[in-house]
Amino acid sequence: MAVVVVADVAAGPSVGLLPMTALGPAFAGLASGWRRSAFVGLLAVVACCALGIYDGLFEEKRGFTAIASVAGVTVAAVVAAMARQRREAELASVRSIAEVAQRVLLRPVPRSAGHLRVAVSYTSAVAEARIGGDLYEVVASPAGVRVIIGDVQGKGLAAVEIAAAVLGAFREAAYDEPDLPGVGERVRRTAERVVDEEKFVTAVIAEMRPGAAASVMNYGHPAPMVVSADGGASFPEPAQYAVPLGLGTGSDDAPVPFEVPMAPGDQLLLYTDGVTETRDESGGFYPLGNKAHLLLAVDADDALEALRADLVRHAGRPLHDDAAMLLLRHREWKGADGLARPDAARPAASDI
Repeated sequence: MAVVVVADVAAGPSVGLLPMTALGPAFAGLASGWRRSAFVGLLAVVACCALGIYDGLFEEKRGFTAIASVAGVTVAAVVAAMARQRREAELASVRSIAEVAQRVLLRPVPRSAGHLRVAVSYTSAVAEARIGGDLYEVVASPAGVRVIIGDVQGKGLAAVEIAAAVLGAFREAAYDEPDLPGVGERVRRTAERVVDEEKFVTAVIAEMRPGAAASVMNYGHPAPMVVSADGGASFPEPAQYAVPLGLGTGSDDAPVPFEVPMAPGDQLLLYTDGVTETRDESGGFYPLGNKAHLLLAVDADDALEALRADLVRHAGRPLHDDAAMLLLRHREWKGADGLARPDAARPAASDI
């Protein structure tokens, strides 16, 4: 508005820049509240009147037309600002509800579970909603530490409802069932009830006991990654994959648990396909196996954060799919040098 005033004074009445003072309230309506927009509009009307008197335009209709134009734009800016503020308040409320729903669905996992240290990372592809179909849980049961990670096909409230039902079934079965197939069967039956014919759930359910290999059941999910003490990576796969949960094939297609050897310095990374299917600008998939060395940091949270940051750098833009990662290592983790590295730099709230 100041530039318009200076330009009009310099150019004289022949140019006719008065209506351009309406740019002030127009832009104010886009970025400010309705009160500020009204104040800027009042300044624009005053500036327009002053320029009209200076240019002698009120002797003809052109001056009054300019003032009417500025006043009309001011009214429109105030109305637009009020509508925008109302929408922003509604969006903030929806985001707050979504955050609460996500926290109820994906409760913070304990940093310590039995003999294990646990770190988790969840990156949502829809930052505005902060909620998706990925699921994970860690339960320290009498039979050992049992974990699940999964991915519901699809998005929206339907995917969230399915994820909540699957997690609820796992949390209950993990405590009650004496063996891992029993846990998987209860989760499968729940999925059959809640998943419609257009959706399914891929998942990995694992059980880890001190001094024993990890027992894993895979329901059509990406194979977990075992990270050795020297940074090497392997992806143990079952002899035969089972179909995802919710496809209605019955217990005949239930996966058979298979053993995953875990040396003292090894770590187990469970993840969803949002990690491995992330592409860079040239279309290349994220090379997870080549990034295993990032998980050698002393603190499990720092290690997983380094991997997540590298994943985001690889994408170079917001992820196209949710990406969840769950890292499991022994409380007293040994690195490549064979020295014990207690992973307790930052105690969890449950440890205090």
